[in-house]
Amino acid sequence: MKETLKHAEEKMQKSLDSLQSNFGSIRAGRANPKVLDKISADFWGTPTPIPQMASVTVSEGRTLVIQPYDKNSLKAIEKAVQASDLGINPVNDGNVIRLTFPQPTEERRKELCKNVKKYGEEAKVAVRNVRRDMVDKFKAMKKSGELTEDDQKDAEKKAQKLTDKYCDEVDKAVSAKEKEIMSI
Repeated sequence: MKETLKHAEEKMQKSLDSLQSNFGSIRAGRANPKVLDKISADFWGTPTPIPQMASVTVSEGRTLVIQPYDKNSLKAIEKAVQASDLGINPVNDGNVIRLTFPQPTEERRKELCKNVKKYGEEAKVAVRNVRRDMVDKFKAMKKSGELTEDDQKDAEKKAQKLTDKYCDEVDKAVSAKEKEIMSI
């Protein structure tokens, strides 16, 4: 029973980590190097994530500077950024590429908040699915005689407490991200 709870908690933590990762790809006016994690450029015939082929730094508050390790990949990185859904035109000066993030409009911020809520709801669903699997496992353990009925009820209460804890964590993360997006 304890191993099942521990395993479930690890899965719930992974859901929370995944949520934080998704939040990193949402740009909220400030430059965040994580927005480039999912963009790949052609590097010697292989699609390669930009952070693996260049150093990405934040200069000023809203500008990302991409400095490729190999100058020959400058054009490929520029093309990949233009083709991505970032909606930002890269500025190539021959040595580095600069991405300047504009301040999002009020409408865009509300749209971003909707995305944040959607990601939060997906994370909660994942946490609840882990709880459902746990409860099913406890029922099977009772049926096979590994647990008594009291132990099963106790285990289900612990599973619910764990679920509530991680759902609260998701709510806090969503609230913090919304606050960050809505602040100017």
